[in-house]
Amino acid sequence: MTKFDSLPGYYKFLFLYLEPISELGPLITSILWGPSWFYNELTPPTGPPPTDLDVRAVIAIWQLDICFLLIFVITSLVFRAIRDNLSHDLAAQERLTGTLLFSLGVADVTHMFVTFLNLPADIKYTPLQWNTTTHGNLTFVVLLHTSRISWFLGIGRKRYYFGQPQQEIKKVQ
Repeated sequence: MTKFDSLPGYYKFLFLYLEPISELGPLITSILWGPSWFYNELTPPTGPPPTDLDVRAVIAIWQLDICFLLIFVITSLVFRAIRDNLSHDLAAQERLTGTLLFSLGVADVTHMFVTFLNLPADIKYTPLQWNTTTHGNLTFVVLLHTSRISWFLGIGRKRYYFGQPQQEIKKVQ
């Protein structure tokens, strides 16, 4: 395996492999079982998937699937491009990695907020009643976000840019 100084160990496994692979789930389920199945799984289902899903809902589900596909492509390719092209400049490697992790962190917060806000009241505070998709949207995203914060805090890794004293740039007179 190629060394990735700004994403070592746990962070490398989580952000370079597990997160991208998990982003493919919604698209794969929509392809295999149709958008009505994924639509029905957005909250713990109360019955079988609807057979006559409104065309607007179908389009929205496919657009959501495409957003997950985009996150898969970005996390898969951008992290690898950073690793492969900036192995000689660890501060730049960390700065770009941090930029991507921060962007994903913003998405984490909005994703968790919107999901939790719109969960049915009777299951909102009972995670044992949540389905796999709800756990993916909340439990897994909490893990991802906590790991992103830990990365920025330098927990379990050496820092090369974030948390380091900034050097002054001297102007040429």
